[in-house]
Amino acid sequence: MTNAGPSGAIEGFADRVSVLPGESFGLHVSTTAPGFRVSAYRMGWYGGARARLVWQSGPLAGVRQKAPTVDPGTRMVRTDWPRTTAVDTAGWPEGSYLLRLDADGGAGQRYVPITVRSRSTAGRTVVVNAVATWQAYNEWGGHNLYNGPTGGLPTRSLQVTFDRPYAYADGAGLFLVYEAPLIALAERLGIPLAYTTGVDLAADPGLLAGATAVLSPGHDEYWSPEQRAHVAAARDAGTNLAVLGANCCYRRVRYEPSELGPDRIVVCYKGAWQEDPGYKQGKPATTDFRSPPGADPESSLLGVIYDGYPVDAPYVVTEPGHWLYEGTGAKAGDSFAHLVGVEYDRVNTAFPTPRPIEVLSHSPVVCDGRKSFADTAYHSAPGGAGLFATGTMRWVESLDATGPGGNGNHGLDGRAGDFTRRVTENLLRAFAAGPCGRAHPAADNVQAVYGKG
Repeated sequence: MTNAGPSGAIEGFADRVSVLPGESFGLHVSTTAPGFRVSAYRMGWYGGARARLVWQSGPLAGVRQKAPTVDPGTRMVRTDWPRTTAVDTAGWPEGSYLLRLDADGGAGQRYVPITVRSRSTAGRTVVVNAVATWQAYNEWGGHNLYNGPTGGLPTRSLQVTFDRPYAYADGAGLFLVYEAPLIALAERLGIPLAYTTGVDLAADPGLLAGATAVLSPGHDEYWSPEQRAHVAAARDAGTNLAVLGANCCYRRVRYEPSELGPDRIVVCYKGAWQEDPGYKQGKPATTDFRSPPGADPESSLLGVIYDGYPVDAPYVVTEPGHWLYEGTGAKAGDSFAHLVGVEYDRVNTAFPTPRPIEVLSHSPVVCDGRKSFADTAYHSAPGGAGLFATGTMRWVESLDATGPGGNGNHGLDGRAGDFTRRVTENLLRAFAAGPCGRAHPAADNVQAVYGKG
């Protein structure tokens, strides 16, 4: 994208978060230009390029859609935009896509994300687009699950809808920073991949049948209980799980339909869970997984648990001989500046923690004056699955880090990028080969690291 243009020049959304190959979806577009075109790019690895043009529309008539409204009860931003055009995905390969909207006369450009999901995941590593988290942070229309016009909780939304554009990253959501670098690396390795979203994982209990691994990307905070249950069942059946971020599976959400279709609204009342009509009807509270009622800390699934925000700290290697670090050249005590941040996880046996679990990197942090640690950890599950958690939200974005310090996001440099790329390659190859916990059982070292078991 070379010319985003002014706010409102062009923007849009898809009326499905994902489709199967050959299915169609609707685009809802608003523009101040008399017309526009759409180009669909499959994001991945093409000999160094990150995208391939798969489809282009002809000229389409532009219209300025009406302003959104805000629901007075939930403060959810609503659009009532009619469908502008239908897009047929016949011939599109599975994958993560960005549509580019180009307004006539160079007036502006925006992205619209869509996933062409896989019919089967058997024998493949599954890339999960974390669309609920993208939407939770989307402040288009002035509200998201964190902020409203006052800049804080009193006017935040209690639910948000996919029926609106994304306000950040020129419409791409969190995809470009937290997911695209991982997809490019995985495709470059040539391992068999499947594509889906967290919404689809929640809807289909059989979606992960036979999958070799599931990849949770850099920022994957919002899960439904159904998604969590289906991922846990896959892990128990031997499917490996890689958590390549931090603060994963932290918020419990519920999906509800909008006027455009099922599962278009993300409900998360957080601390106001008692006000949620769904909770009053007997549905799980839409608050943090670790919080009552129905507390179920994420560590029972992930091995690690979210510990704080914000931090910016070096990543410190403590087990350089581990097979995941093979080929990195890392030595005990080696550190990588800025790689821990902005949120982090750790092993904490005060919460349910599957064993055996092995701490590979144990990085000192200070979060709001409190001393703690960010942990990279590996667990081998009873069903044979391997589980890997980076303990830092910056892992995926570091995969793109090259050159001297300061050239990458958050000051990440090429040395950090070389390290995380090699570890991720080792991980993806091993996880694609089958139940990794059998081939590489974890050597529990929690007592050695923390002085208590």
